[in-house]
Amino acid sequence: MPKPALTLYLAAPRGFCAGVDRAIKIVEMAIEKWGAPIYVRHEIVHNKYVVDSLRAKGAVFVEELDEAPTDRPVIFSAHGVPKAVPAEAARRKMIYVDATCPLVSKVHVEAERHHDNGLQMVMIGHAGHPETIGTMGQLPEGEVLLVETAEDVANLTPRDPERLAYITQTTLSIDDTADIIEALRARFPAIDGPHKEDICYATTNRQEAVKAIAPKVEALLVIGAPNSSNSRRLVEVAGSAGCDFAQLVGRASEIDWRALDGVRTVAVTAGASAPEVLVDEVVAAFRDRFDVTVDTIETAQEHVEFKVPRILRGPA
Repeated sequence: MPKPALTLYLAAPRGFCAGVDRAIKIVEMAIEKWGAPIYVRHEIVHNKYVVDSLRAKGAVFVEELDEAPTDRPVIFSAHGVPKAVPAEAARRKMIYVDATCPLVSKVHVEAERHHDNGLQMVMIGHAGHPETIGTMGQLPEGEVLLVETAEDVANLTPRDPERLAYITQTTLSIDDTADIIEALRARFPAIDGPHKEDICYATTNRQEAVKAIAPKVEALLVIGAPNSSNSRRLVEVAGSAGCDFAQLVGRASEIDWRALDGVRTVAVTAGASAPEVLVDEVVAAFRDRFDVTVDTIETAQEHVEFKVPRILRGPA
């Protein structure tokens, strides 16, 4: 019996961004330099496949610094950490390597600069997300007010409404963030903001690719982890852009094939922490069930690369 025909559109750009690529290299280079085990505070990036692969090479993942022994190197995840964490590592005389994405570090520097100028910060982000925790932890308690929605802006009680600045988590939806910024500027006209939006190039590019591809297809799959903010935003963006069925899947085994019954056009993208091998796996799963034609929709090209810390580039 012949397989039903299906056109599979691959979004480009998709998958690993420069910050994720750098963070993974940092763990691999640390294992090569110091041997196993290497300790990593929090998941280095939000992807089970990546974490399991690094664990197999000798990485041990812990949630807090006190779970790591003082005689082994520790790496801080790409999401960034509060200032208290490297301070505690230094106090314990630990070797540590900071794998914070440079674009997240840029937001940390912005927050410090505004604080030094006497401004209280408003952070647009998701409560409990490691990046939000890390960014808010750059300043003393009470100096960063968190908003998650435009509605939250009405409940803000700043120290001085005339002395505010805002920053954003780097992995948010561009459109949702624009609504929150509009609400902030309406209530606090004097609020200062970044010269360039904090949402990172990779988040923006992946969302724009989804916006371009979503109206063409009956279903869209985002390969990514449930705790990956940028991956979850891609599902939301797909729905807003006109795709009736958008699903987040960790890998091919999680695809809801019954929901795709009768569908003839499907798009696939991947969050910034999902490796291309998982995209290949999903394409292969579709080929097993359909007569597939693959088409790539490219909306941007990326040539960004971040250097790893000097401690890993020097002699062992």
